Amino acid sequence: MLSPSILSADFTDIKKDFKIMEEGGCDFIHVDIMDGNYVPNISFGPSIVGQFRKLTEIPFDTHLMIERPENYVEEFAKAGSNILTIHPQTTKHLDRTLNLIKAHGMKCGVALNPSDDLSGLKYILKDLYLVLIMSVNPGFGGQSFIPSALKKIKDLRKIIDENSYETLIEVDGGVKLENAKEVLDAGADILVSGSGVFKGDAAKNIKKFKELMK
Repeated sequence: MLSPSILSADFTDIKKDFKIMEEGGCDFIHVDIMDGNYVPNISFGPSIVGQFRKLTEIPFDTHLMIERPENYVEEFAKAGSNILTIHPQTTKHLDRTLNLIKAHGMKCGVALNPSDDLSGLKYILKDLYLVLIMSVNPGFGGQSFIPSALKKIKDLRKIIDENSYETLIEVDGGVKLENAKEVLDAGADILVSGSGVFKGDAAKNIKKFKELMK
């Protein structure tokens, strides 16, 4: 599945990019939320997500790179997010926050940074809709893929398959057409790509990604 990151889209003509994603059959739209505290960058908040929601029916795959995400769960639900992914380090009570996300009608995900191992997922993995493997350090688009992420994807794939879990593996960071097949072969279910989609001809790039996924 493909989840283009709109952080790399053309915000001066965002309607055009939403239309391109719809016509290309994108499965999700990846929405990066950054607060300038957990990561050294700022993007936008739930009010902007709510405005985006009016432009498309593609599910929003919202990635919160913010401190105390539990304080904003309800707002992002009202804004139209369908999946809400959080980082374990940003909340004191991870299980409680994940249950709060589900209580507001959204699917929940947990994101792991390049330095995070898989052990923290042991007791929650079966209850997650997805695990987001960050293949760059979060905060900025356009970074290069960190190769060690491939082993983490393979290890997680093995755990999921051995336990017959339905949890999906999403990969974000430096994913391009050139390395997409390698990431998929490692066990990824969902590819997040920003500049890999929107740099150049977005429609053609989406088509090429979808062809790789067949």
